[in-house]
Amino acid sequence: MTGGRPNENQEWISARIDAWVETYKKSMLSPVILSVVARYPQLSVSTVAEQVARETGWQITERGLYRTLKRLEDSGLLTSTEVAAARTGAKRKQIRLTDLGSEFLAGVTENLIDLPPSGG
Repeated sequence: MTGGRPNENQEWISARIDAWVETYKKSMLSPVILSVVARYPQLSVSTVAEQVARETGWQITERGLYRTLKRLEDSGLLTSTEVAAARTGAKRKQIRLTDLGSEFLAGVTENLIDLPPSGG
């Protein structure tokens, strides 16, 4: 598209790309979170969100993050413990990967593919 308004084909493809990206993000959020937790053991929930945003550029809602973390914990892929924060003593959740989570992440990682650049 060169300046001006997109044509019908450009609008159609843009909508398809946006829909695919949203589906991709939803399906990849769990492995991304597991990967972050694997690299940075004993993370707080806020640090998980920061690392996901830093590493992917994705902004996830707090609700979406907590829902995904709960699902991963309920599935036995993550575990959490409450610890007292340094200065305030407030309880904070620390998250870590379980052995099952490590196995799951390894299986997902093994099956990921990198697309070659288009020759276009």
